[in-house]
Amino acid sequence: MQKITVNQQRLWDSLMQMGEIGGTEKGGVCRLALTDLDKQGRDLFVRWCKEAGCSIRIDKMGNIFARRAGTDDSLPPVVMGSHLDTQPTGGKFDGIYGVLSGLEVIRSLNDQGIETRAPIEASVWTNEEGSRFPPAMVASGVFAGVFDLEYGLSRADLDGKTMGEELARIGYAGPDDVGGRPFKAFFEAHIEQGPILEDEDKQIGVVTDAQGQRWYEITLTGQESHAGPTPMTRRRDALVGAARLIDAVNRIGMDNQPNACATVGLVQVFPNSRNVIPGQVFFTVDFRHPDADVLSGMDQALRELADRVSGELGLEMKFEQIWYSPPVPFDTACVNSVRQAAESFGYSHRDIVSGAGHDACYISRVAPTSMVFVPCENGISHNEAENAKAEDLAAGCNVLLQAVLERAND
Repeated sequence: MQKITVNQQRLWDSLMQMGEIGGTEKGGVCRLALTDLDKQGRDLFVRWCKEAGCSIRIDKMGNIFARRAGTDDSLPPVVMGSHLDTQPTGGKFDGIYGVLSGLEVIRSLNDQGIETRAPIEASVWTNEEGSRFPPAMVASGVFAGVFDLEYGLSRADLDGKTMGEELARIGYAGPDDVGGRPFKAFFEAHIEQGPILEDEDKQIGVVTDAQGQRWYEITLTGQESHAGPTPMTRRRDALVGAARLIDAVNRIGMDNQPNACATVGLVQVFPNSRNVIPGQVFFTVDFRHPDADVLSGMDQALRELADRVSGELGLEMKFEQIWYSPPVPFDTACVNSVRQAAESFGYSHRDIVSGAGHDACYISRVAPTSMVFVPCENGISHNEAENAKAEDLAAGCNVLLQAVLERAND
């Protein structure tokens, strides 16, 4: 197979230009899903894709598909992509690297005048992060049939605004049905978001699997009271209960090493006054592990501890698992395509399990799927300091291009 390479400088320049939309003082990006800034990023991506000769389709969840026709355009497309939305203190590479790598593959094929038998598409998946509208990956989940359309459009942010309302507001409530059409294959390029590749001096991660995840929302309710006159023995302090469970979450993660991750990332205290005993605390829990049985054990441990703590402190508790994404084994043939592409370029590489959830996890339920990882500096992501080297990003894009060419022409 003819081996071509992408334009490293163009890819980097596109990432930097997109990073200006929602750019922060610390050099990161805040471009939450379905905000005006997200619209600006979408508009720029659509404009670039049209300039590259692509046709554009948008579905009812706001997912965007930019299509480069194949010589047999009746064939299912080979699709690349990721997400445009970021965390509140996000970086310039998480998600958007996979989106713009897909565009760079199309641009590079145009540069070389290379046609593919099957069409190729670059995609944007709505609200992958789940930061504004939990749960994560909801739009790719609707595409894959994990959630129904009504569920997806009804997800609300902390202000009560729904995805459906915000899609309509920014002009990205598309006409197309969500899902129901075949992909020949799906590939997602992404920064690793962890330290393994950098620590081992590997340029490419061949992603074989993704960790399972469980997300929880827990509300503990006691009684707010004056911080001075109320004796310690008479208190029903919701924050004390939350503190014990937050520590327990960390211990559950440590007890299930080497692969478990356990995080409390959001805490809301009511009434949040310095001289009032907290009467209610809402917090979230994020559990991850590549083994479904271990993840179930972590779930059981949390439930037992939550029951015990709330009982001991006389607190009412609302305990809800809002999302479960099982461990994902990626398609063997697609994984091999990524591995062989890395080898063909002579890139150092290793097999790796993704510690984060990605749109590829849901798309793998309806299409052969794999991912390409590249290192990020110090393994840092979901942080304004997130960084990656231009040569590593180009290497990952070269692997993506080669894997896509193989699948589009077989």
